[in-house]
Amino acid sequence: MNKIAIFFGPLDGSVHRVAKKVRDAIGEEKAELVPVKEASVTDLEKYDKIIFGISTVGKETWHSKYNNTDWANFLPEIGKTRYEGKTLAIFGLGDHVTYAQTFVNHIGLLGRELMENGGTLVGQVPTDGYEFDESESIIDGKFMGLPVDEDFEPELTDERVQNWVKQIRPHFGI
Repeated sequence: MNKIAIFFGPLDGSVHRVAKKVRDAIGEEKAELVPVKEASVTDLEKYDKIIFGISTVGKETWHSKYNNTDWANFLPEIGKTRYEGKTLAIFGLGDHVTYAQTFVNHIGLLGRELMENGGTLVGQVPTDGYEFDESESIIDGKFMGLPVDEDFEPELTDERVQNWVKQIRPHFGI
């Protein structure tokens, strides 16, 4: 398919809102929202250009099995296909105040899984301008994707999304 797929979860929350902002910045006719709750490996294989939207859960569920979250059910699908030749990017939501020790860690979790399956990520973001203590999403001094904090920095989301989409445009052919 020629459209860019934006696989995101969960539905009806902050990740969904930001997924819509990313889609709108790309152009609604060029991007399609795909809720991970309803997706499978077959859906992943349809697209050559994929953006993933994920949130990082709080400490109360950090070491649980995530049985009831959209991404917990979809993450095993990620490892069932190869990503060579695909254009991949990730945005992730996190709370840099309450969860400063695990800020947007799921960008790193997902990013590593994609890379282990042949994927190359675009859209890395410098850590400048972000306050946090630790993050598993950093490689070579940059986040593996776009961090967004809708809890404590919602006023920065639109500008961050716009700048990130400008950055990834050439990679996605838009």
